[in-house]
Amino acid sequence: MELRPFGRTGVKVSPLCLGAMMFGEWGNPDHDESVRIIHRALDAGINFIDTADVYSRGESEEIVGRALAGGRREHVVLATKVHGTMGDDPNQFGNSRRWIAREVEASLRRLNTDYIDLYQIHRPEADTDIEETLGVLTDLVRAGKVRYIGSSTFPASRIVEAQWAARERNLERFVCEQPPYSMLVRGIEADVLPTARRHGMAVIPWSPLAGGWLSGRYRKGEEPPRSSRVERLPRRYDLSLPENQRKLELADALGALADEAGMPLIHMALAFVLRHPVITAAIIGPRTMEQLESQLGAAEVRLDDELLNRIDEIVAPGTNLNPADAGWTNPDLEPAARRRPA
Repeated sequence: MELRPFGRTGVKVSPLCLGAMMFGEWGNPDHDESVRIIHRALDAGINFIDTADVYSRGESEEIVGRALAGGRREHVVLATKVHGTMGDDPNQFGNSRRWIAREVEASLRRLNTDYIDLYQIHRPEADTDIEETLGVLTDLVRAGKVRYIGSSTFPASRIVEAQWAARERNLERFVCEQPPYSMLVRGIEADVLPTARRHGMAVIPWSPLAGGWLSGRYRKGEEPPRSSRVERLPRRYDLSLPENQRKLELADALGALADEAGMPLIHMALAFVLRHPVITAAIIGPRTMEQLESQLGAAEVRLDDELLNRIDEIVAPGTNLNPADAGWTNPDLEPAARRRPA
């Protein structure tokens, strides 16, 4: 695969990043098969792997660590994330110095490595000052445990706040943002992508297949596929909701367009994400070897302007069909934040 610059870091990464969310209890519980999938991705030219502590409560990190043993680690840009709940203790969560300093050690142990190439804050947190978070991340970089830091699913205003705080306080800055982005989830085109461009950040979108909506399995008149995500994330999949009915209609229209163009919808979806000039790499999240093989060829697909214009006619640029697909809820819109105490 032709490698791409990772923002302004000087690091080069493959245009497809192997996401490990589906390795373990959340997806594929077979560790041996998951390791084989990782090895196949590496052999195909992928040099970028992304996981998180919260994926199957650490099981995904353990699988990735096992797969990279035996000399493969040094050739991989390894990314993981922190923020999600990892236990019953209310402090086993979040973006505080206390938690991050503790949890990074657990991730290093599970990943069987001395350092993490990219350590990302999985979600913004209203209760924690961004300087608190950047302070501990800066200490981790200076200690050699982390090479670079990034954010995931931050709105544009939080990205700017973090960049300002880093410069103002002489702290390490986020070099990367990981947002949701696909042909059906285009909200970041309006603000996050222009903001990332201005700050020279790499962008590695999650869910370029819109959580399976662009896998080719969602077509009008057909029974929708069953998956664990449907049960865990009903707001994004419940077809009784009008916004999801609209997604079904447009996924079907995009599938017809891919048929007309003579390519699998999966390839068109991934190639669409990779065509944007601000995008560094698209995160693919296969659960099986078959799913991986169906996505590998997309890195070589090039969409022409005419086809991109047709896609824009189906889903307007800068729009999300379902607000739940943004992956982040604004705490300032919660009732408690909008009403004075009685």
